Amino acid sequence: MRCSLSSVCQRFGVSFAAAWWSVRRVTSALVEIAPNFITWPENEKLAEISNEFEAMSGFPNVIGAIDGTHINIPAPREHPECYVNRKGHHSIQLQAICDAQCKFIHCYAGNVGSVHDARVLRLSEVNDYLNDEQKFPNDCHLVGDAAYPLHQHLLTPYRDNGHLSVRQKNYNFCHSSARIAIERAFGLLKKRFRSLLTLLDMNRTDLIPEFIIACCVMHNICLLKNDELPVEEVIEENGNINAMNCNRFFPADGVDKRNRICEQLIIRNV
Repeated sequence: MRCSLSSVCQRFGVSFAAAWWSVRRVTSALVEIAPNFITWPENEKLAEISNEFEAMSGFPNVIGAIDGTHINIPAPREHPECYVNRKGHHSIQLQAICDAQCKFIHCYAGNVGSVHDARVLRLSEVNDYLNDEQKFPNDCHLVGDAAYPLHQHLLTPYRDNGHLSVRQKNYNFCHSSARIAIERAFGLLKKRFRSLLTLLDMNRTDLIPEFIIACCVMHNICLLKNDELPVEEVIEENGNINAMNCNRFFPADGVDKRNRICEQLIIRNV
C-alpha cells in the first residue's frame, strides 16, 4: 500500500498525504455503494445461479460458494498476537460468498487472523441467513469446505476417513467442482489488487476492512463490465481447512439432505 502510494506520488507529483486522502475518499465512496453491487440473489436470479452451478459441477440447488481468505498485514501495534494466523502471518480475514461466475454476493471482512472460519461464520450475518427460509427458497443451499458446520443450507463434504463409498467420493468430487468458484473469485480479486495478495501495508487496522470491501466492489464491477482475467491462472490455493473438526455434531436435517443428494448425483469422475 505505502509503496504503491509512493510510486503514485512520484509519478504525478502529489504529496503522500494528498494521495492517502484520495484513496480514503474513493474507498469510502465504494463502500457506500457496496449494497448496489454485492447483493444476495432473489427470485429468477436464484434459479439462474443454481442452473449455472449445476451445469459446471452436477451439484444441484447451489446458490453460492463460501470460503474465507487471509489478507496479510504488518504486525499491528496493539495485540499483534491476535492477528497471527495458522501460517504464522499477521492477517485480517475476508469471508465471502460468490455465484458461479465468481461474482461476490456477500462479503464480510475484519476478523483477526487467529479466528477460525467457523467462528467467522457465526459472527457474520450469514449465520442468521442460514435459518431464514426466504434466503434459501426451494431447498437451495451454499457449499463450503470442511471448516464449516454442516447445515441444511450449507453443505460440506464427507470427511475422508479412508472408507468412503463410491457415491460419497462422487459427492465430494461434485461438491468440490462447485466450491472451486470461490477459490477462483479470491484468485481474481488478489490478482487485480496485488496488495491483497502480498502485503496490505496499512497500519490502521480499523480502516483495513473498508479497503478490502472496496476491492470486492471493484471486482464485481470488473465482472459486470466483462473485464475478466484468465481463471486458470488465478485459482487460490485452498489453505483454510485445519485440524479443528466442526462437523462432529451433525444436525439431522443437514445429514439427511447431504445423504439424499449423494444418492441422487450422477456418478462422475471419482
